[in-house]
Amino acid sequence: MKLSDFDFDLPEGLIATRPAKPRSAARLLLAEGDCLTDLHVRDLVDIFRPGDRLILNNTRVIPARLFGARQRGEAVAKIEVTLLEPLAQGWRALAKPLRKVQVGEVIRFSDALSATVAEKSETDMVLSFNLTGDDFDTALAEAGQMPLPPYIAALRPADDQDRTDYQTVFARHPGAVAAPTASLHFEPWLLDALRAKGVVSTEVTLHVGAGTFLPVKVEDVTTHKMHAEWGEVTQAAAAEINATKASGGRVIPVGTTALRLIESAAVSGQVEPWQGPTDIFIYPGYRFRVTDALMTNFHLPKSTLLMLVSALMGQERMKRVYAHALEEKYRFFSYGDSSLLIP
Repeated sequence: MKLSDFDFDLPEGLIATRPAKPRSAARLLLAEGDCLTDLHVRDLVDIFRPGDRLILNNTRVIPARLFGARQRGEAVAKIEVTLLEPLAQGWRALAKPLRKVQVGEVIRFSDALSATVAEKSETDMVLSFNLTGDDFDTALAEAGQMPLPPYIAALRPADDQDRTDYQTVFARHPGAVAAPTASLHFEPWLLDALRAKGVVSTEVTLHVGAGTFLPVKVEDVTTHKMHAEWGEVTQAAAAEINATKASGGRVIPVGTTALRLIESAAVSGQVEPWQGPTDIFIYPGYRFRVTDALMTNFHLPKSTLLMLVSALMGQERMKRVYAHALEEKYRFFSYGDSSLLIP
């Protein structure tokens, strides 16, 4: 299985830099078997069936992009930092520039927020912040920017609107540095309408990391080393999902993050409570344990997420799905349109 099998040409004009307004007005490509239908996200009320269970990732994106200053003697040097993941002793982070940063150095991001460089490697560093808990969250919210994906950041800078746009309406647990983007399409009225129809939902937590944007660099995709992300499936969530499977209902993750987490928790064939890192890599040949369908946006060429949807639907079928999306000018990536994939 070659990396080139998952490549396609994407015109830059199809990369969405802002979401649809309202959120549910985004287009939705329904791929049910070999049948393709052009709809909108609001039409999910007519597509989903009573007894279907949506799996929602309730992670909350933190404003992980920081601009600070480091004092070197009399000189002050600017530095850009992107937080990656929390550690016992601080935060792992990227820095521009990283080369000149020294262990022990203090970086000041605002009057309230600063950090000491505790460790440094060739690729990243560990920061020990002066604040913890709610104090840290408050100072970070004031000093930080939303960490827009690189393909959007290359086209425009983040602004205050992204603090709302790049967050789901059910975001609860802070820790992600990228949004579970399929979930960005949901509005309160749509969730209420689905609930009234008998479509139920279960929340899980997967803190999406910056690794989700890392390119696959090996030609034999089966040798790719997947990044790890922290997730949790509670005992109650596991019981709800298993009950839906037992009663013949469909389990439909909203987004690849929710899918990867519940598949990680279902090694035994049933979903079990889970808390910890997962580095599950799903590519064609994978046997799905609990997932019956998937709502997801349109993904990067040569990405692990394109491999995941190809595993669910089949490579040739997904090539037809993406060819249709390109021809019909669907908007791609995090702020783009969506699809509902039903094998």
